[in-house]
Amino acid sequence: MDFKQNFFQIFQIQPGFNLDLTQLSSDYRALQKNVHPDKFAAASAQEKRLAVQWTAQINEAYDTLKSPLLRAIYLLKLEGVEIQHNPALEAAFLFQQIELREQLEAIESSDEQALEQLDQFSQQIKDLLAGYEHDFALVAVAPMDIKVAEQIVYKIQFVSKLLVGANQLEEKLLGY
Repeated sequence: MDFKQNFFQIFQIQPGFNLDLTQLSSDYRALQKNVHPDKFAAASAQEKRLAVQWTAQINEAYDTLKSPLLRAIYLLKLEGVEIQHNPALEAAFLFQQIELREQLEAIESSDEQALEQLDQFSQQIKDLLAGYEHDFALVAVAPMDIKVAEQIVYKIQFVSKLLVGANQLEEKLLGY
């Protein structure tokens, strides 16, 4: 157990954006099975503490790598880039986001066919997100174009928030 390993090293995979998520999940279960604190019930206090810490590290690594957004942010972090809270983005992209937010608000206030409109909107957002993730995968190879990759991550963040908003609206419309 080496706590200095990065998340990719924990799972013994090459750093990159495109991952086999089925294999990642399988590797996660295998790692958890080997280090779960219950296996150390009869161990010393230090060994128990290390098992808990290692389990937490594996959980964080898995949660990060299974999420495209978190994985992209982590890849940038490995390159020494910290994501800003108020990034500078292209005006055209920001206007698009405003229009999409307004579209989501219009769906919410619509009485007729709101769920159908929301399904179409959600698909549009998922398509946008898939496009940005594809773009990130193209620039996230060595040597990474840091500036371009960073801008794409910000776009993924914005679009992901829109998708969360759409999912929340769906729950509201369905009465959950």
